[in-house]
Amino acid sequence: MNIESLITDLAFILLLGAVVTVVFKRMRQPVVLGYIVAGFLASPNFTYLPSVTTSENIEFWAQIGIIVLLFSLGLEFSFKKLVRAGGSAIVTALIIVAGMMCAGIAVGHALHFNFINSLFLGGMLSMSSTTIIIKAFTDMGLRQQKFASQVLAVLIVEDLFAVVMMVILSSIAINNTVEGSEMLMSVGKLVFFLVIWFLVGVYVLPSLLGACRRYLNSETLLIVSMGLCLGMAVFSVACGFSMALGAFVMGSILAGTSYAESIEHVVTPVKDLFGSVFFISVGMMVQPAILAEYWMPILILSAVVIAGMIIFGTFGMLITGQTLRVAIRSGFSLTQIGEFAFIIATLGMSLGVLVPSLYPIVVAVSVITTFTTPYFIKMSLPAYGFVERHLPGRLRFLIERYHEQGEHDQAAGSPWSRLLGRYIRRTLIYCIILLAIVVVCAGFAEPVLERWVPGHGRLLNMVLTLLLMSPFLIALLSTPGKIQGKGHDVPRIVLTVFRALIALVFVVNVVARAYSARGGIIAAVLATLAVIVLFSRRLSLYMGRMEEKFFDNLNERDLRRSGKNNTVVHDLHLAYMRVGSGCAFAGERLMDSNLRRRYGVNAVSIQRGFRTIPIPGGRQRIFPGDVIGVIGTDEQIAALLPAVEAEAQPAAGGAQADIELSSVLLSFNSPLINQTPSSVSLRDKYDVLVVAVSRNDTFIDSDPGLVFAPGDIVWLAGTKENIQRLK
Repeated sequence: MNIESLITDLAFILLLGAVVTVVFKRMRQPVVLGYIVAGFLASPNFTYLPSVTTSENIEFWAQIGIIVLLFSLGLEFSFKKLVRAGGSAIVTALIIVAGMMCAGIAVGHALHFNFINSLFLGGMLSMSSTTIIIKAFTDMGLRQQKFASQVLAVLIVEDLFAVVMMVILSSIAINNTVEGSEMLMSVGKLVFFLVIWFLVGVYVLPSLLGACRRYLNSETLLIVSMGLCLGMAVFSVACGFSMALGAFVMGSILAGTSYAESIEHVVTPVKDLFGSVFFISVGMMVQPAILAEYWMPILILSAVVIAGMIIFGTFGMLITGQTLRVAIRSGFSLTQIGEFAFIIATLGMSLGVLVPSLYPIVVAVSVITTFTTPYFIKMSLPAYGFVERHLPGRLRFLIERYHEQGEHDQAAGSPWSRLLGRYIRRTLIYCIILLAIVVVCAGFAEPVLERWVPGHGRLLNMVLTLLLMSPFLIALLSTPGKIQGKGHDVPRIVLTVFRALIALVFVVNVVARAYSARGGIIAAVLATLAVIVLFSRRLSLYMGRMEEKFFDNLNERDLRRSGKNNTVVHDLHLAYMRVGSGCAFAGERLMDSNLRRRYGVNAVSIQRGFRTIPIPGGRQRIFPGDVIGVIGTDEQIAALLPAVEAEAQPAAGGAQADIELSSVLLSFNSPLINQTPSSVSLRDKYDVLVVAVSRNDTFIDSDPGLVFAPGDIVWLAGTKENIQRLK
């Protein structure tokens, strides 16, 4: 790699991107569109400006941008949020993928592509762009809204589906059929690694960060977080998945720690830098010659993507019990294709099954739909208003009733259904952990033991595997929780027997590898009985502590905010909460905030950046971004949390008010003559401030008692619109 050309290309696209995005900000257009335009201007396709020397250089930076963008997304989208929105997201993603696959195949046939090309086209059109939507939501200040969290959950599920889809498409392209076993292996492998990463990460990382708390400043926190992000990205590739998936998983794990906000703060500049390069690289793929030659298929496919995503996305959200407003806004946000379309297209080209013209057509469709995404997000609210006004009353009633019923069922689920769900989740998790122990011991421990103790390696590996498995086998054999009432004893016994059989299968498999199958079964039964009789109580206590530690780490961020695991004395808890930009008493002194009188709590610390103020005095002020430690009861802390963590609503499009200084000459018939600044209330009526008055070439500082006279030049400060309105 030529280092000089690498730096030259980066400098050129960043300078060009800076100029174009400033222009777009002045035009009040989304910044992401400016990046795309800058990419086109920097590409060899635009001959009126110099272009980058090597497109591979930009691809190198863009890949880093994707990794950091997905890592940042994970920091705001923890596993708890994904699970909470999981059912709705999975169903919606299935409807979108299935619907867009069918639409893509139908359009492919209409454009005279053969079946395999039409199938790949359907796959390309079925995946919305996670990075594009994240950037659009961020620029428009929509990240915290409910529909945005639903959309992001759907996007993550779609990315997981894409892994399975690529296996299916590869199998069809090579064998003209779907290999069921290969597809199941792919799905199982994905679930296996996600669960293992999640369990190990949640159990280990919060504890390590807590142990290093005193050494973590902004510099070391950035190094640690980016090292974990890139390390997981590399490990994800080694396991057969994408770097982006690994980065997202690491971000989701760290999102549950108390360092999530600090990590997000130090990573934001890195995300902005490399994220901009990614969007510029998208714009570089615009080819005017391709647009001119295939303009009709490009327009048709763009219309299919936009219309299909709106229809299937909205329908999927409604099916899963979301409100009409959330459903329509979600559907309008998904109207583009992105990086996975390129990956699927590249797969088809490498397999030699795609016609050469399909790749540039899909690239053009991606760029067009990316360009239109912010506008469709803005259109979602007017579209919702139009649909609500014209929707038949009976249908509107059914949608609202369906949504209310879904929320009621979710909130008032039966104890048995909740227990069954918990039971199945625990069984799945323990089975995956046991499988991981078997695989690791067989693949790594056994060869090492065989070298150390020739002829006995398999036997020693069996003993080691059973010892490592024993705590989880005991946990698997433990009975589920009890339910009040009758009628559940038989199902509980059946479930307990089922888990016992699963545990027995694992033990038989391990023992049978060292002995015969018959000997394995006998030895497994004896070993299981021995473990249950001799160690079950001790191992059960040990597993209880492990589970308690795991759930404490999983809920560390919430527990730190609520203080529920940090009892000081009696029913008082110590909680730490971050002051939001919309906090009502941000900027005030502690004595003026009246926390004690309003909420009954006492402030015992203020953390500002990496500096802690213990036992702050009454004159100490509270600023947005501070982490304040308070002592109070559960009820008092719960009442205080929303007030402290309130966030100010950003302006639409992220636009900022530009304050300017302007002057106005007062004529003899001006209504300000013989008035004072306080009497005409310019600040209250027009949001304009009188800065100074020039009279007879002498400047007079603004004073509430100053009387305006003819010929005065009044200097005003305010926004351009307000000053013009006053003039």
